[in-house]
Formats: sequence, structure tokens, C-alpha cells
Amino acid sequence: MTRTLQAKNPLRIAALICGLLMAYPALSESRHGIAMYGDPALPEGFASLPYVNPDAPQGGNVTFAETGGFDSMNPYILKGRAPWGVQVHVVETLMGRSWDEPFTLYGLLAESIEVGPDRNWVEFTLRKEAAFSDGSPVTVEDVIWSFETLGTLGHPRYLNAWQKIATSEKTGDRSVKFTFNTVDFELPLILGLRPILRKADWDVRRFDESSLDLVTGSGPYIVSDFEPNRFVIFKKNPDYWGRDLPFNRGQNNVDEIKYEYFTDSDVIFEAFKTGAISTHREWNAGRWADSYNFPAVKDGDIVKSEIPHQRPTGIEGFVFNTRRDLFKDWRVRQALIFAFNNEFINQTINGTLQPKITSYFSNSVLGMDEGPAQGRVAELLEPFRDQLLPGALEGYSFPVSDGAERNRPNLRRASKMLEDAGWNVSDGSLKNADGQEFRFDILLSAGSTENEAIANIYVDALSRLGIQTTITVVDSAQYKERSNVYDFDMTYYRRGVSLSPGNEQMLYWGAQGVTEPGSRNYMGMNSPAAEAMIQAMLSAKSQEDFRASVKALDRILTSGRYVIPFWYSDVSRIAHKAELHYPKTIPMYGDWLGFLPDVWWVEQAN
Repeated sequence: MTRTLQAKNPLRIAALICGLLMAYPALSESRHGIAMYGDPALPEGFASLPYVNPDAPQGGNVTFAETGGFDSMNPYILKGRAPWGVQVHVVETLMGRSWDEPFTLYGLLAESIEVGPDRNWVEFTLRKEAAFSDGSPVTVEDVIWSFETLGTLGHPRYLNAWQKIATSEKTGDRSVKFTFNTVDFELPLILGLRPILRKADWDVRRFDESSLDLVTGSGPYIVSDFEPNRFVIFKKNPDYWGRDLPFNRGQNNVDEIKYEYFTDSDVIFEAFKTGAISTHREWNAGRWADSYNFPAVKDGDIVKSEIPHQRPTGIEGFVFNTRRDLFKDWRVRQALIFAFNNEFINQTINGTLQPKITSYFSNSVLGMDEGPAQGRVAELLEPFRDQLLPGALEGYSFPVSDGAERNRPNLRRASKMLEDAGWNVSDGSLKNADGQEFRFDILLSAGSTENEAIANIYVDALSRLGIQTTITVVDSAQYKERSNVYDFDMTYYRRGVSLSPGNEQMLYWGAQGVTEPGSRNYMGMNSPAAEAMIQAMLSAKSQEDFRASVKALDRILTSGRYVIPFWYSDVSRIAHKAELHYPKTIPMYGDWLGFLPDVWWVEQAN
């Protein structure tokens, strides 16, 4: 059974984005919220977020499944593997995000925010009732300590923002001001989303050392029980300070949230069929159509729901590690993209052809346009003409195959490009002039049978070019350790992007990630042009300049041939117990952060 959902008009979405992406007014007073551009959509004193059920029943429990395991309770450092639920259920931020607006924040721990005329500083005022789960108040000292500690000892993703802070100062009993040393219009919002930790937790332990000691948060849940690599249970805090905030109304409805850890996705699906797991996201369209005919579905105990969204596709596929000499030549990467028979693999894996990813921001108003760069996009790219790869300015698109298993036309193109790059077949093996064989390994994490199936089909195609490829599958701990230090030739890569890209783009594509461990720059790209587009994005004062800078960045990324793209879906497919419900109004981001379990509730049938 599929519920009928209220999908938003795409024209309305585009108009909303355009309206928000206008030069922001200089803020001269404290306000209840802040938008990247323009004003927040909700007025001061709003009753609830627009996509929640403000009268949702409270109580019940849900059980989710995760692959892999965990050996730490600190998700804010590079060491160890922590349950991601700590970040979303236990710890809070100064501001909270509305997932029905591209990038708008409303007060959470902070009752108000004020920024300088050019956003060269930001000041937050804490709510006097804000408290950690142990009852101690959230203080300015906790905020300053959290920002500094995350920036200096935390995961590398926090470093970029910390380096842009010139001074931190307490300006009142409940107010704190951060002054910046660089132009970055997104920075006040980024700081609003920094986790606020209890300083006293680390009086007798080191922050940057992995441990199973619990983190004290101010959020709606606490960790009530856990066993490493087996399960973790989050229980609603009956004394949660923020339960009556309008921002929280209709959210955090479930009393207990449990995460069970399994070895692979097939085991998870079997557990879901028995009722041990409450929900199951299905990424495969073919399985969604054919494999959900077990008794619980037929009896109505399990419901199939499709959740629409209007977010960009992002990128998903196999990523080249250009730190490896083998993949430094873009012609080699292009050849291997030709060899990936997307249409055939897509049909084989999904049972029905799914839309192909065409660029990192495709399926949105931020995606690059077809053909040559024009207007402001061309102006932004022109100074870097000599550095850009073919297609960035002229136009580039990923190859399309004829859908046949042999993929002969594209394999011929691949062979020609490899020859141009100095690789020729000798004695059945592809070699360069020095006699070096073309061989590489695809690193995968255990538990993803679909990625293994894709890789196996791809390896067969590569063998026809004389390329020798192996597939290495490791457990989640080894995979994280190796991917953190980029110890792979090629691996699976998935990076979601939003309608409000900003500082995180530097973590994804910035040159610092070439050598700095723990970044999202798996491909090892080092592009001054890409960094210039990110800076243009962060300093844009108009809708035109912002969109042009993202479109230009999209061209650089796509024509860089860093990832062999897969496909995407414009809906999320979630099978769930019939007792679980979600609001009729779906946020523009759909099934994304802030959706499941945040706005869901448990309600038994009458």
C-alpha cells in the first residue's frame, strides 16, 4: 500500500529559493532566526514548523538497523566509530534548522541571534532555561569551550570555521560574540549549528581520545543502554528543558529509539521481515516492486511509503583516488567512465532503469546548464581557463551506452583514450611504455551486496580492456580506518548536497583534504578554480551570483571526471510498521535529516 502524499509544486519551490537567495538585509537587532539570504519564512512566535504534526501522539518505541558497529561514544573526533544517533538525539546546537527552507535557522539553545552589518560578527543569546540532561545550565563558557575544542581537537570538519574566528568573547551572562577574520556570509549559520557540549565532562578525560564514556548533552534523549557493536538505546529525557519550545512541537515524539547493528544489508532485511526492525529504506527500485510481498505486507502490518523530495541528486558512484599515479591523467579516468555500462548495470541491479546522475547538483536549480558556460558562470570560470579540464567551459556530459551488455561502442572509445594516455594491450594485458600493468583495487565495506554486484559487473567490462581489477571487502572498522587516510585506489562514494551549499564544500573538495586525513575529499582533487568558486559562493550577496558560483563549481566537479556516477531517485522508499506515521505535509528535503524519526509518531490502529 502506498500513501498519497502532498508533493510541492516545483515552480513554487524555485520561486521560494529565488526569494530567499536575495541580498540579505543588514541586521541591527537580535532576531529569532536567520536565513542565508532574505528573511526567515516563519515569524517570531510561530506555533510550530510547517511540516510537523503539532498534535502528534507521544510515546512508543522504534528500532532501526545499522551495518557495522561502534567502539566509541564521541562522534566529534577522528578516532573511533560512534553511533551517529548521539549527534542527533543527545546533543543540541544553538540554532535549529527548518528543512522546508534552503538554509534558515531558528533559535534552539539560543533565544536570539544578531549579526554585524556585513556579517563580520555574530552574537548569540542563550535561553535562560537551557540545560544539560544532568540539570546543569548551558553556559557561555560551555559554548566558547565547545567551539574552540572542536576547532582544535575535534574532527577536521570543524577546523575550517574555527580558523575564521578572530575573537570569542562573553558579552553578557547569557550572550557570546564571535568576530571573524574573513568574509564568509554563511559563517554565522555554521556556528549556529555547532554542537554544544558540557565542558565539565572533559575535566578529567581527553577530548581527542576515543572512549565509551557518555557525552552529556542538552537534547531530548539520553543514552539509556548500549553494548558496543550490538545496540544502543536512546530514551526520552522526561526533564528535557526544551520540550515546550514551538520549534520542538511535533518533534521528538517517540519515547525510545533503538539502533541494532548487523553484519550486512541482507541480514537487516530478513530481520525487518520478522518484525525485529521498525523501518527499512529500500534503495533498489526493483526490490521495492518485487520483494515486498511477504505476509506482514499482505496483512497490512507493514506499509510501503514513498516520500518525495526536491533536493539535488548529489553524487554517488565509484570514486577515483587521484593521489594514485594511475588515476592522475583525466584521460584514464574518462576511459574508465566509458567502460562503466551505466544503462546495463542500472537495469540489471534495479530491474527498471532509474534516472542517471548527470552532475553533482543535477535535478535542481543549482545544477549546471547544458552546453557552453554563459553569462556570469563563464565570467567566474574564465580566469581559470588554463587549469580547467576539457568540458568545464565547453560543456560536458557523462557518456551514455546503448544498453547492451557488451557496450562495444563505449569500450572502443575507452580503448582509444587509454592509448592516447600511453596504455596499450600487450599479451592480453594493458601496459604502459615501461611495461607496467594497468591494475587496481576496488575497496568496499562489508554489508553492501549491491555495491559488490555493481563492482563485479564493472570488473568484467574492465577485463575486456586488459585491465586487471580486484575487489577487496573489509569490515566497517577497517573501511573507516582506510578511507580516513585515503588508503584505496577506488571505492564507493556517496555525497549528498543541499539547496544551500556552503562551507562544507571546502571539506568535500578543498585541497587541504589531499593530505589532511578525515576529509570528504576522497578523490584527492586539488583545484584552485573549485576553491575560488566556493569562496565566491560564500561571499555572494545576490541570488544571481550565488547560483552562478554553484553552477560553475558543478561544472568543475563534473568535468573533473572524479567519480563514475550511478543513478538516483526522486523519492525515498520506506517500508515501516503500520503503527508508525508521519505528517501529510512533506518538507522540501523529504526523507532527509530531521525527518525519521524526528517528526514521526507511534499510534496503534483502533
